[in-house]
Amino acid sequence: MATTELGSIKASTDAQSLYEVVFVLCLLSSVAVSSLPMDCDDIYTIHGASSGVYNIYPVDAYTAVKVYCDMDTDGGRWTVFQRRMDGTVSFYRPWDQYKSGFGNAEGEYWLGLENLYHLTYRRTEFRVDMEDFSAIGSKAFAQYSSFEVDSEAYGYMLHVDRFQDGGAGDSLSHHNGRRFSTPDRDQDDASNHCAKDNLGGYWYGNCDTSNPNGLYLLAGDTRTFGIEWDSWKGSGAPSLKSISMKIRPLRRRDYEDEDTDE
Repeated sequence: MATTELGSIKASTDAQSLYEVVFVLCLLSSVAVSSLPMDCDDIYTIHGASSGVYNIYPVDAYTAVKVYCDMDTDGGRWTVFQRRMDGTVSFYRPWDQYKSGFGNAEGEYWLGLENLYHLTYRRTEFRVDMEDFSAIGSKAFAQYSSFEVDSEAYGYMLHVDRFQDGGAGDSLSHHNGRRFSTPDRDQDDASNHCAKDNLGGYWYGNCDTSNPNGLYLLAGDTRTFGIEWDSWKGSGAPSLKSISMKIRPLRRRDYEDEDTDE
């Protein structure tokens, strides 16, 4: 009887110890997963990092995505999801590539619509910076303090509001409420196929007032399928030299101030 009781006690103790070990491992795993950066705001908070390429985890803890973090512009913390600068990457791509992303985070790239959907699930602001080919290299930007992309089930529809002018003017509001279109998936409002005509994927309406994913053209080229932001240089102006689109989460103080202003 004594031997049986001792065996039962030992088995119970072993089971309790195993339970405690598993519990601790689960806690450690949760801490490790929660410490993975979702975006460049997290990178900045964790590392206080400088601008450059980093791994983020916008969808889950098992899929790292390389992204360029802009830590210098207007307080930093920007996750750059689109960048054009030299024409080394073609943006005339099918739906599945615009969904998952393409290019090189150290140069030209598109982060991916599915990543954008997860990154804009919380309150997010958007900024676009651009430069022309002029001798002095004129620069301008536009900013929107409300930016969201729906899931694929809704065509990755764009929601953008609260425009703030940085000299570039508002060429994005026309695209508000539009689903994303690519050369192989026409979801625009026009009778023609805007993505095919403009040589890139975008939230085309009828068809566009901006075309950041168009064909990269050389200085002075005014063909309509180039990189455009019409409210800055006008419709039919030469294609731009560079453009980058970026997002960051609104901090509580920022959107509390906005709600007070309303």
